[in-house]
Amino acid sequence: MYLIVGLGNPGQEYAGTRHNAGFEVIEELARRNRISVSKRTMQSVLGEGVISNQRVILCRPLTYMNLSGDAVGAIMRYYKIEPEQVIVILDDVALPAGKIRLRLKGSSGGQNGLNNIIQRLGTQDVPRIRIGVGAARPGGLIGHVLSKFGKDELPIMQEAYTRAAEAVEVALSDSFDNAMNRYNV
Repeated sequence: MYLIVGLGNPGQEYAGTRHNAGFEVIEELARRNRISVSKRTMQSVLGEGVISNQRVILCRPLTYMNLSGDAVGAIMRYYKIEPEQVIVILDDVALPAGKIRLRLKGSSGGQNGLNNIIQRLGTQDVPRIRIGVGAARPGGLIGHVLSKFGKDELPIMQEAYTRAAEAVEVALSDSFDNAMNRYNV
């Protein structure tokens, strides 16, 4: 079983913001694979199903971004899921809007949600898909990640969400390494 976690902030006021790119990919995966993501438990909204012949749990944590590790850790313990069976999908201000980057492990790169997951799990060996949301102005990081995309950015981001969902499907059907080779271009 795999845990696919999209990072973001719960609540209508955060819908469509840059910080919720991970939530958007979970919605895309749910739509593409006919999985209902509606069960509220373990500080998350979950959906169980099958993607690329693999049993999966799709997860949107309800803990707010900076405490994502609390929800992820609880789910992993309950379902006995190892870190290498997790794929975290998150926003990244170091990448141009719409660019995706897959990594098997590494530091959080300053992303607080991923940092909290790494701290709670005690390992950096967590596969992740970063989705570029564009750089913030100096001193404007919080306002930037909590802002909505401009009209010109929306088609670029929708394409990124689709590519990220495809990358998850390739990782599950083949391997994360092959997904990296295919989507890190």
